Amino acid sequence: MSSDIITVERTINASPDQIFAVISDAGRHAEIDGSGTVRGTRQKSRPLTLGSTFGMAMHMGVGYRTSNKVVEFEQDRRIAWQTSGLKGLVGGRIWRYELEPAGDRTLVRESWDVSKDKQKFFLKRSPMAPAAKTGMRKTLERIAETLEG
Repeated sequence: MSSDIITVERTINASPDQIFAVISDAGRHAEIDGSGTVRGTRQKSRPLTLGSTFGMAMHMGVGYRTSNKVVEFEQDRRIAWQTSGLKGLVGGRIWRYELEPAGDRTLVRESWDVSKDKQKFFLKRSPMAPAAKTGMRKTLERIAETLEG
């Protein structure tokens, strides 16, 4: 991985507001997660906004928890959260979704941004980068399946 950011995209047959309603609800992340690592949120399902925080139960070999904070937000267009763990000792990667209307469809871009991650050197050289790309493709597929029927 030469860049700090990996991005995948897919056009989905749904409006930006329909897609945004799914991705901005932390309670639905386990439902759409294509990586198989998200197990669920630690609080009730609710729409996220700039500055929202939420925790996630995760599993990658072993169970663990993450803390997340919404760091970018533009209703129906863009949302990103930064993830950390172990009380801020690890993490810092940003998960970002960008939505662009395309007629009656929407171009959805998902990015894995490690530019601010404390383990950036390791992540860029590990199998996690290609796995993240595969997981993001599957996530966009699941969002499409959820909304396209």
